[in-house]
Amino acid sequence: MTAIRRPRPTSDDRELRLWRVGRALTVTFAAAVLVAGGIFYGLVYLLEVQEIDTTKKLDAKTLFDLVKLSFGVVAGAGALVALVVAYRRQRVDEAGAHREATRLHTERFSQAVEQLGSTSPAVQLGGVHALAGLADDAPDNNLRQTCIDVLCAYLQLPFTPDPGDDPAHQEEHHRYLALRKVRHTILRLIGDHYRRPKGTHRSWQGCDLDLTGVTIDGRLNFDGAEFSGGRVSFDGAEFSGGRVSFDRATFSGGEVSFDYATFSDGAVTFKRASFSDGEVTFYRAAFSDGMGIFDGASFSGGRVSFGNASFSGGAVTFDGTAFSGGRVSFDGASFSGGMVIFDGASFSGGEVTFDYAPFSGGTVSFDGASFSGGTVSFARAQFSGGVVSFDHAEFSGGRVSFNGATFSRGMVIFENARGVPPRGLLDAAGTPVSPAVVLPQAWLSSNP
Repeated sequence: MTAIRRPRPTSDDRELRLWRVGRALTVTFAAAVLVAGGIFYGLVYLLEVQEIDTTKKLDAKTLFDLVKLSFGVVAGAGALVALVVAYRRQRVDEAGAHREATRLHTERFSQAVEQLGSTSPAVQLGGVHALAGLADDAPDNNLRQTCIDVLCAYLQLPFTPDPGDDPAHQEEHHRYLALRKVRHTILRLIGDHYRRPKGTHRSWQGCDLDLTGVTIDGRLNFDGAEFSGGRVSFDGAEFSGGRVSFDRATFSGGEVSFDYATFSDGAVTFKRASFSDGEVTFYRAAFSDGMGIFDGASFSGGRVSFGNASFSGGAVTFDGTAFSGGRVSFDGASFSGGMVIFDGASFSGGEVTFDYAPFSGGTVSFDGASFSGGTVSFARAQFSGGVVSFDHAEFSGGRVSFNGATFSRGMVIFENARGVPPRGLLDAAGTPVSPAVVLPQAWLSSNP
């Protein structure tokens, strides 16, 4: 397993750094004298006392009042001492309780890790549930994070493929199925805990989740989760049939990354997710099959990046998505197959860029999309194959740019498009218009 991070000092550790009794009492008395003096002078000011009569003699009643006042001062001082001592005792008791809880947590943690390291899948499964329970009951977030790290480390162990159901490998096949059950249980528990509202019992939202290099062949469910902190990493992960769902999730901070991940099957979905901040990255991810689905999502901020990704198969869809802010980048991405679909999307703000991207195959579609604001850029993109379609798209505002783009083969279709031609398109299409570009007759007429 990967190295487990050492817990950082917690607030409870700092609470043990108490002042010495003498210093605490001195500061307390000084504070009491200052407060009493302030109250006394405040009362004198409110009663508008101009001066004190020095001619009167001390009578018995005044003497008795002074004696009572003296005893009151002594009693108050004793109360202050008792308060300081009680406070220190309370803090020490709380610190002791925390140490005891940490000790018990450490003992249970050691037992759970030992179970997880067993050669028996059944014992490992017990260790998984024990660690999940420990994370729920952890005295502080650092101990909770340690439990999560161990579960992630188990998923990062070398993954043995299924040897098949050949009778000669029956024992290995059954062991594979049992270990896959353990892995899928971890994925299910992670999803269950991340879907719980942040700050509630058993919620892991805000914690880091390191699934770097993990093979995802099961379901991981983040539906409705809120990502306002922490980091979730699928860097280098292999999606070979599993499904990771962020449907209806809210991204108001934090970071989710799929950098260098390979999608040979399975899907990652962000249906109706809300992006107002934070970052989701697919830098240099490889889509040879499988799907990335952002249908119905709303982008009002944040960043989603497919920079330098390769699309040789599968599909990434943004059907019906609303772009009113934020940035979606396909800069430098390679399109040799598969599909990227923005059909029916609305662009009223934000930025979607395909700068320097080579299109040698596959399909990118903006059919029926509306451009009323924001930026969509194909600056210096190279179109040598495949299809990019803006059929029935409406250009009523915003900035759509093909500055410096080159058209050699393939098809870029604006048939039935309405509105103003994208910037730089007519110049890039050339005169006469390149056969790789299909323009509406109205745009051809406006190009002298």
